[in-house]
Amino acid sequence: MLRNSIRVFAITALMLTACETFAQEYPARPVRLLVPFAAGGPADVYARFLAQRLQEAMGQPFVVENRPGGGAVLGTEIAAKSAADGYTLLVMSNTHTVNESLLPNRPYQLLRDFTPVAPINYSDLVMVINPSVQANTLGEFIALAKAQPGKLNYASSGPGTPYHMAGELFKAMAGVDIVHVPYKESSAARTGVLGGQVDMMLDAVTTMSQQAAAGKVKALGTSGKSRSAVMPNTPTIAEAGVPGYEATIWLGVIAPKGTPAAVVSRLNAEITRIANRPEVKADWAKQGAAAMTMTPDEFGKFLADDVVKWERIVKISGAKPDQ
Repeated sequence: MLRNSIRVFAITALMLTACETFAQEYPARPVRLLVPFAAGGPADVYARFLAQRLQEAMGQPFVVENRPGGGAVLGTEIAAKSAADGYTLLVMSNTHTVNESLLPNRPYQLLRDFTPVAPINYSDLVMVINPSVQANTLGEFIALAKAQPGKLNYASSGPGTPYHMAGELFKAMAGVDIVHVPYKESSAARTGVLGGQVDMMLDAVTTMSQQAAAGKVKALGTSGKSRSAVMPNTPTIAEAGVPGYEATIWLGVIAPKGTPAAVVSRLNAEITRIANRPEVKADWAKQGAAAMTMTPDEFGKFLADDVVKWERIVKISGAKPDQ
C-alpha cells in the first residue's frame, strides 16, 4: 500500500509539474479568438481591444476571427468542437445564456461544453427610433404602438441576442404589439433603423450614442437602473414609462471544456489585469461600458444564474426562435 501511495503521489506531482510548465510556456503560438458575431458590433470591438492587449502581455498574436450566423450558434459550435488546449477562445455575450432556453436544439450546451475564463464588460442599451416615427418621447411611442397594434416594428441582430430579448421584454412590460424584424448582424439592424426600413431598435449605448447625438435617430430611453453617463439627458426606460425595466449587454471569454486549469487561470489574470487598468476603465466609461472582473469560478456561477434568469424572461415574454 505504501508503495502504491508513493507511486500515485509521484504521478500526481509529475502531472502538476507538467501543467505548470505548460502554463508558463503558454502561449507558444498564435491564439484564435472566435467572435460568433459580425464585425462592428460590441463583441467584435472589444474582442479586438482585448486581443491587442493580450498579445502585448503574452507575447503571441491573439487573432480575432468573426464567425457570425444562427444567432451566434455557428461560431459557438466551432469553438465547442475545437481542441481544449487554450489556443481557441470564444468571446460570448448574454446571447449565449438566452439561447440555452430559446434555442433548445443547439449542437452544444453552454455549461456542459465550455469552461468559463473571464468576463469583459457590460453596457446599457438605448432605445432609438427613426426620425420619421411620429413620437418624441417613450410615452408617445408607447401610445402610438397601442393605437396601431402590429404596425410598428423593431430590429435586432437575430433571435436570442440582447437586442431581441430587450425588445421582447419591452413589449411584455409595456403591453404593446410591435413586430420583431431579425437581421443577421447588428450592423445591418443598425442600418435598417438609420435608413428608416425599421422603426425602432434597442442597441448598445457604446455603438448608438453617437448616432443619437448627431440626430440620425431619436433616443427615447436607456435600459439601465440609472441614466447612462454618456447620455445623461436621456431618461431610463424605467423612469420614462415602463417601471422596473432593465436590460444590458455583457461580454466574456470562455474556452472549450477541458482547457487546462492553469491556462484558464493565467488568461483570467491577464484579462482581469487589463480590465482593471485605470486608463482602460476611463476609456470604456467614455463609451458607456463598465469593466466586469471575476474569477473563473465566479464567472461560472454568473453564467449559470444568467441562464436561469433568461429562461424565466423567455417564458414571460413568449419569445420564439423564429420571431
